[in-house]
Amino acid sequence: MASEKSKILVVGATGYLGRHVVAASARLGHPTLALVRDTAPSDPAKAALLKSFQDAGVTLLKGDLYDQASLVSAVKAADVVISTLGSLQLADQTRLIDAIKEAGNVKRFFPSEFGLDVDHTGIVEPGKSVLSAKVAIRRAVEAAGIPYTYVVAGFFAGYALPGIGQALAQGPPADKAVVLGDGNAKAVYVEEGDIGTYTVLAADDPRAENKTLYVRPPANTLSHNELLALWEKKSGRGFEREYVPEETVLKQIQGQWCWCLVAVAPVDSMRGERF
Repeated sequence: MASEKSKILVVGATGYLGRHVVAASARLGHPTLALVRDTAPSDPAKAALLKSFQDAGVTLLKGDLYDQASLVSAVKAADVVISTLGSLQLADQTRLIDAIKEAGNVKRFFPSEFGLDVDHTGIVEPGKSVLSAKVAIRRAVEAAGIPYTYVVAGFFAGYALPGIGQALAQGPPADKAVVLGDGNAKAVYVEEGDIGTYTVLAADDPRAENKTLYVRPPANTLSHNELLALWEKKSGRGFEREYVPEETVLKQIQGQWCWCLVAVAPVDSMRGERF
C-alpha cells in the first residue's frame, strides 16, 4: 500500500510561481494548503485564482507572514512548507523559520529559491548583494536544523523566452537581436509549471532531503545563439545579431542597467545564470 502523501503548505501561493506550485501539489494528490491574507479578496483576478484553488481541492488558510500566531497555526497543519515569496520578502523568511521551529512538526522546508544556486555562482555586483538574502536564509535554515530542499531551475521560461533570451526585451526580435557576450554560454529554460511539479515531487523524496535539486532538462539547455537560431527557423526569417562584449556588459551592469537587470532579468550574462 502506498504511503500517505504529505500535507503541503504553500506560502506565497498567489504569486507568480506560487500558483504553479499550488496547482502541481493538488494535481499530484497532496492535501494542499495555501496561506492567504484574504480568503475573499475584492480584486476579481485574485478572487478567480482562489476559486480555482478551491475547485482543485486546495484549503485556504487565512494568515500572514507578519502575524506569527496565524503563521504557526498554518505550519502546524502541514508536513511540508514551500515558500515562493518574492524578492522583497526573502529576508523575512526568518519569520517562517521561527514558525517551523515553534511548530516542531515540519519534515521538509523549501525556502524561496528556484533560480540559480546562490552558493555556487559567479554573478557580479550588484546582483551578488541581492542574492545575499537567499544565502542568509540558507544558513539560517541549516543552523535551525530544519530538513530542507533547495530548488535550482535557472531561467523561468515565462520571463526569458518571450524576448528570445534578450535582457529587458518585451518581445521577440524583429530585425536585430542583442546578444550579451559571444552568445555561446549555455542556460537552462524551465517552464514554471514544470518547476512546480519537480518541487512537489521532491517533497516526499528522501533523496532530496538536505540537498539541492537541480532542474535541468537537457533539451531545455541552450545557448543564446542556439535559441535565436530556433526562433529564426520557426519565424522563417533571419535577423542581425549585435554582440555586446563582456567588458561592456559589466560596465553597463555597474551603471544604468544595474537595477533593471536585477528587477527584470537578473543574469550573469557570461555564465547564463539567473535568479
